[in-house]
Amino acid sequence: MCFLPVEKHRRLQCEGVFERIAQEEGLTVLGWRDTPINGDAVGREARASQPYIEQLFVGRPQGADQSGLDEDAFERLLYRIRRRTENEIAASEIEDKGTFYVPSFSCRTIVYKGLMLAPQIERFYYELANPLVTSALCLVHQRFSTNTFPSWKLAHPYRYVSHNGEINTVRGNISWMNARQSVLESPLYDGQIDKLYPVISPGGSDSASLDNAVEFLFQSGRSLPT
Repeated sequence: MCFLPVEKHRRLQCEGVFERIAQEEGLTVLGWRDTPINGDAVGREARASQPYIEQLFVGRPQGADQSGLDEDAFERLLYRIRRRTENEIAASEIEDKGTFYVPSFSCRTIVYKGLMLAPQIERFYYELANPLVTSALCLVHQRFSTNTFPSWKLAHPYRYVSHNGEINTVRGNISWMNARQSVLESPLYDGQIDKLYPVISPGGSDSASLDNAVEFLFQSGRSLPT
């Protein structure tokens, strides 16, 4: 699931970066899908800031099973691709790049989120109401940022976290995490762990920053330094 700029040229620029990096990492780009949505299901302010919502489908490298790329390794590869894409777009001169956000890029989960109330989600993402859509597990959570102004990318849930409450040491936590990057290591990334940095994406809320740290913990397979 991907939030993109509404203007076509800017959207294609972001798509191009994502596709190129996925191909550099050995994946096959299968295509983009316009996520079926009903804009009338959300309020006026939400519609005014609504991103273009698409889904990117990629294929595992050929011979992945023989090369040891199991589901866990594939999930780590998707994480690295997403972080590389986020970092390159953030450093680019693409206009409206702040709209770009990837709610989920996973072989396991899809995150449907947005600036809406919980009862609105199945009317906005109306394919969720289709009886053909099934899932082993579904988590629905409604909460908006209070430390930052609510936006589509900062709505809950995140990739790993649905969080109620306040974290009042946000700046200190981010500074400590940034300082620890020099000593972080993992045997799972073949000396390329720096491609995941910064662990905490700039401009996020307290919950978004917590989610970044939790995701890094799981994807690196190691405990974070204390």
